[in-house]
Amino acid sequence: MLKFLVLPIFAYLVGSIPWGLVLTRMFTSVDILRQGSKNIGATNVRRLAGPTLGMLTLTLDVFKGAFPVWLAIKIAEPNGIWGECYISLVGIAAFLGHLFPVYMKFKKGGKGVATAGGCFAVISPPAAGITILVFIMIVCWSNRVSPASLAASATLPVAIWKATGSGILTGYAVVSAIFIYVRHIDNIKRLINGSEPTI
Repeated sequence: MLKFLVLPIFAYLVGSIPWGLVLTRMFTSVDILRQGSKNIGATNVRRLAGPTLGMLTLTLDVFKGAFPVWLAIKIAEPNGIWGECYISLVGIAAFLGHLFPVYMKFKKGGKGVATAGGCFAVISPPAAGITILVFIMIVCWSNRVSPASLAASATLPVAIWKATGSGILTGYAVVSAIFIYVRHIDNIKRLINGSEPTI
């Protein structure tokens, strides 16, 4: 019971770690909170601090979603309804940690794409593979990250439903996609008026 109660809190605290900010402050003089898109995610880190730190940020943001969900699957019974609810709860906790990090007073969080991707990569590798393929295709077509993130997020609930047949996990995917779209409102506006930066 203690594990069931503690893991969602642990997931939120892990999800709150702003790796982009940590890495850029450790290895550069760049202030990602004041430059570029002012976002702590991998895309802004790559633009301002280079591809190495950008890729490392991406990897760690994926991991902070994947690791708590992996623990949840080990603790819960993934085939049962309560197990799926618990896994979804832990995944959402890690995801919300990235969006509203406690270490930054619940402000200036990321957009959640990488962390959500880490969560669902553990829940359903086939569904995650489909969304990654969609992401890559849209990046190659548009030369922009934001439309690829939006397309992958829209694909995710369908892919999860097809792969798992679980209404609970699909609902979790829908909630994640809605949050990601809300966090991309400024990007959507720039895409509409043609000012969204390219890769």
